[in-house]
Amino acid sequence: MDYELLLNEIINIGKEMIKSGAETDRAEDSMYRMLESYELEQCSVFAIQSDIQATIRPKDGHFITQIRRVHSTGFNYDRLDYLNNLSRYICKEKPSVEEIHEKYLEVLNRKPQPRYLQYVAAVLGGVGFGVYFGCDWLDALVAIVICAVVEVYLGNILDQKEHSLVVYNLVIAFLSSAAVFLAGKAGLGHHPDRIVLGLNMVLISGLGVANGIRDVLNRAYLSGIINIMNACLGAIAIACGTGLAMLLFKGDMYEMYIAPNIAVQLISCGVASMGFALVFKAAVLQSFYAGIGGAVNCACYVLVLNLHGNDFMAVMAGAAFVAAYAYRMSRIHRAPATIFLTTSIMPVIPGATLFYLMHGLVQSDYALASGQTILLAQTCLAVAFGFLIVEIAMRYVGEKR
Repeated sequence: MDYELLLNEIINIGKEMIKSGAETDRAEDSMYRMLESYELEQCSVFAIQSDIQATIRPKDGHFITQIRRVHSTGFNYDRLDYLNNLSRYICKEKPSVEEIHEKYLEVLNRKPQPRYLQYVAAVLGGVGFGVYFGCDWLDALVAIVICAVVEVYLGNILDQKEHSLVVYNLVIAFLSSAAVFLAGKAGLGHHPDRIVLGLNMVLISGLGVANGIRDVLNRAYLSGIINIMNACLGAIAIACGTGLAMLLFKGDMYEMYIAPNIAVQLISCGVASMGFALVFKAAVLQSFYAGIGGAVNCACYVLVLNLHGNDFMAVMAGAAFVAAYAYRMSRIHRAPATIFLTTSIMPVIPGATLFYLMHGLVQSDYALASGQTILLAQTCLAVAFGFLIVEIAMRYVGEKR
């Protein structure tokens, strides 16, 4: 066994996991398990979003250390699913380095998501949340056109040249907001602010908050802080892009969004969660179950909020359900739990709160900014508690079994 090549292949798999959207502690654990299956004398792995370091010592051998830079991250849950299956195979079968490399290339060369599905995914996500925030049918039609043209077509062009999340969010938020305000002036759309908010959710800055909370709970503090900082920077870019469009095209945020009736909320959240799963290139069947999780998450939130009138408890209940649901779905589909958790959690993710916070700062509305800061902290804490409750329960259930 050439242990230098083995370490190289295992780190390659871990790097692609992180690039595909895996939480760093899970990628780190997968690399550790794969290496340990080859009966090494010593093994140490450290991973964050931008760097992987690993040191191994084969029996009766010398120490081998490799460092790998991760230049960019994103979301490709189809690739993550197959990489996860590959890691399970390696741990069980202990294949040769040549076989690992061959199967690794098979995963990387899988057929990409059809182009039409990118449009469907973005429209489901953006319009779904637009309806959740109170858009009517005309608003939805405007959102469909702008989402397809700006956030998918122009977004794909920009994505090929720009790897900075801040620049990407700034440009796309400006273009989509400008298009919404111009359409409003032409009499197309009754609630430009709600359309903008739904479209901005597709830029997924709020998702970094959820991943950051998960990392902190798993004591990966550095990764958690990086995720949360990236989410805040992405939100600043969205707010600045939208604010610039407001200044240039005389747009306005007329009012805070007003949620529609409960049935519309449940359906729109289910559709939006399914859309987000497809945006992250999850399999269609997995995306469908993510949509079910998002709808039930919203139902848990609304039920607890109506019973107790406490937003903190409502968010915590939704987060606890999603954590348990993701755990169960991961066992049924034999896929990473993150595929279901990060998409089904979207209805209670503080994406709108992050946006309004940064919007208040950009527009010098410090009362709005301070109020949204408190709400953001409460929501993040509630999500963390919901996740933690389920994690503790799963540990005790696992011990009893």
